[in-house]
Amino acid sequence: METPTVKMLETFDYPHSDDRYDEVYGNQSIMNDHWQHLLNGLKTLGVQGIQERHLKAERILRDDGATYNSSSTQLSTTWQLDPVPVLLGSEEWSLIEDGLLERSELFNLILKDLYGERELIRHGVIPPELVFSHPGFLRACHGVVLPGEHQLILHAADMVRDADGNMQVISDRTQAPSGAGYALENRTVMSRVLPSLFRDSHVHRLSLFFQTLRLKLNNLARHITTDQPRVVILTPGSYSETYFEHAYLANYLGYPLVQGSDLRVSNGYLWMKSLGEMERVDVVLRRIDDVFADPVELRSDSSLGVPGLLEVVRSGKVIIANPLGSGILENPVLLRYLPDIGMHFLGRKPQLASVKTYWCGDPQDLTYVLDNIKNLVIKPHFHKSGTQSIFGSRLDEKQQLALQHQLKTSPLSFVAQEYIRPSTTPTWSGNELVPRPTVLRSFSVASESAYRIMPGGLTRVGNSASSVSLSNQQGAFSKDTWILASETEKQSKPLRVAQPWTPPATKQPRAVFPCRVVENLFWMGRYAERAESALRLLRTVFVQFNSTYHMPDQTRQLLLRTVTQVTTTYPGFTGVDPELFAEPESELLAVILDTERNGSVCSNLNALITCSDQARDLLSADTQRVINDLRDEMAALTGELQAGLNAAPEEALDPLVTTLLALAGLWQESMVRGLGWRFMDMGRRVEKAIQAVRLLRSALVQVLPEDEQLRVLEAVLLSSETLITFRRRDNYDSDMERGLELLLNDSSNPRSVFYQVELLRQHLSELRSTAHGPGLEKEDRYLLEASSVIQLSTLEELVMHDDNQAIRGGLDQLLGRLEHLLQETSSQISSKYFDQVKVHQQFVRANWDEEL
Repeated sequence: METPTVKMLETFDYPHSDDRYDEVYGNQSIMNDHWQHLLNGLKTLGVQGIQERHLKAERILRDDGATYNSSSTQLSTTWQLDPVPVLLGSEEWSLIEDGLLERSELFNLILKDLYGERELIRHGVIPPELVFSHPGFLRACHGVVLPGEHQLILHAADMVRDADGNMQVISDRTQAPSGAGYALENRTVMSRVLPSLFRDSHVHRLSLFFQTLRLKLNNLARHITTDQPRVVILTPGSYSETYFEHAYLANYLGYPLVQGSDLRVSNGYLWMKSLGEMERVDVVLRRIDDVFADPVELRSDSSLGVPGLLEVVRSGKVIIANPLGSGILENPVLLRYLPDIGMHFLGRKPQLASVKTYWCGDPQDLTYVLDNIKNLVIKPHFHKSGTQSIFGSRLDEKQQLALQHQLKTSPLSFVAQEYIRPSTTPTWSGNELVPRPTVLRSFSVASESAYRIMPGGLTRVGNSASSVSLSNQQGAFSKDTWILASETEKQSKPLRVAQPWTPPATKQPRAVFPCRVVENLFWMGRYAERAESALRLLRTVFVQFNSTYHMPDQTRQLLLRTVTQVTTTYPGFTGVDPELFAEPESELLAVILDTERNGSVCSNLNALITCSDQARDLLSADTQRVINDLRDEMAALTGELQAGLNAAPEEALDPLVTTLLALAGLWQESMVRGLGWRFMDMGRRVEKAIQAVRLLRSALVQVLPEDEQLRVLEAVLLSSETLITFRRRDNYDSDMERGLELLLNDSSNPRSVFYQVELLRQHLSELRSTAHGPGLEKEDRYLLEASSVIQLSTLEELVMHDDNQAIRGGLDQLLGRLEHLLQETSSQISSKYFDQVKVHQQFVRANWDEEL
């Protein structure tokens, strides 16, 4: 018998690229020494081993909720990470790092000058049109100065290697540089996927970069407050392309993640809307473009910013990093004049070269661009969403003429750059290592005296050998970047803020998240219970319909109407359509799958996921993993239900019920009993009680023959997961009385209405009251009445029925009142704790908004 062989990678199977610089070989045919250990390790793993680690990396990224939202399709996709890292030696990185440090210092000086003395313009180093024609230059920010030496807190630079292997910068990011959080996630994943290779390679750590960032933001806050500093991260919201990174950094740095609607300006300060009170904000780490930050003074149609924010910034009562107006530094025209700027400020040209750049606003440059357009990359001088670089080599003659006309018409708005073919790096594709073009984004952060460079950064690679646009929007994926230490790196101690602020021992911890997040947690709990209730009921109905028992039409119609009334998917089965009752399959499937129908299972689950996205920074990794499971199971549900009601559809619903139970278990056992958990549990209890009341009212108020009544009662008990308990209890009363006691007022049953009401009362008693005056709050009164009417009612009266109308009038009246009280309780909680969230809308649109 032959021993099976595992396909091994040969170390030199990675092909050498003759037409461009390669990270492994450089310009030679011999492999660089620092790649030898990694490729030997990959050879040992073999094809199967690498593929397994690739799948593991994808699974970890999915479980972490690492996503990238496409701006064009509005779809969220899992972040793509190649299992083979990019390697840079310590000596080479040292030279690159020196150039990046100098570049960040230079851009900091440019920012100071453009919003200060403007020496560059007065001395003729740069033309005034470069600044004043650019939408990123905000005149309203003139004179705004951050405390300390550095105005530019974060800086990112995109670099590629030229044919000689030298790094050249092709663009800079200074508004809200993205990618640092993704680089950290990549590192976390790769250290788990290739642990031994990572450990033996002595890779420089990333943690010190983020510690420096946190220390810098806290120190900035201490210039304007002696109290505990309040730093927030301002995000555009869950539809932002890089929203995962915003939530990830908020978790890692320990700062609240806020949106513009969570903040307001009052009495000359910036405040965060928290539960029942306002929290003063000292520093904002913004992830929105500066023109959207203040609809009063900047872009009036913005709903992402805070009205009046710029006035607070000018008064020095809040600090924004990066400062508003730093978008001017992203003007690619600056690259053309950067050598002259370096000579002016530093007395030398920058060490790290920039790609050769031509500005069409210069007549000589325009002539050159028009004559050589085939060999150049054309870029707008102001980057807006949806704009892409134009590669002249890919245009036909008609397109070239149209582009040349555009350049002549608006020369100030365009630059041209020489195209540098990026270096290639080993990439895992099709079960083999292949060369792919690559671009590296580096990051720097200001400390108290200088900048600190992230060792490595975020590497993007093309999805094919011919890729020219290496952006995530164009399908590029990422790599971890390993800077290899020549010796074992010393473990650095966490940086600490001098004289840390210690709160008084008697003071309760303040809420550190906005009320919008708490509201989403509240509704997350409600939607979870709403979906579970619908799934349980539908599963029970399917079991009843597919049983061998012949169900009378009256019972069948009652169960179908119950589905509509409990899920509120009206009109549904509430009409008198004999055909619909005879063939209910299409309607039942719609109650499950129709995402556009309020009350359907998928609609509720989508709403749950949306709420979880809004509160992502407060959810644990396990919770995020379960939510991802919900997404996957929803996606598979349509296919599993294609066979219709005759193929045991209840089994297709089981995984969703199990996942929702896992989610409830995580909330109950893993969440700290803070405000977030309390409001989430309040949402669950409100919805669980409402769903129970609707189920009882829909199914048990109508009087049926005794045998059918018991069957419907058992269906309700099965849906409520209390059938076994019901059967084990003594038969001292009628079946209906025992069932109602168990479902309505049994304080030991965690699914009874009374149990939910009492828990709600307990939650409200733990919350600090914000109302004034004597007496109970409205929500307390509603719940007290609900508790009282349940306890004061007698089972004998509830099961009594009117022979003429065949309904249990007392039960119907009680359940109707309970549903009203519970709905009013929910509304009162919302108006009391959540209605601080208001969205500002513009009444007049200024024409100059189009220029921005």
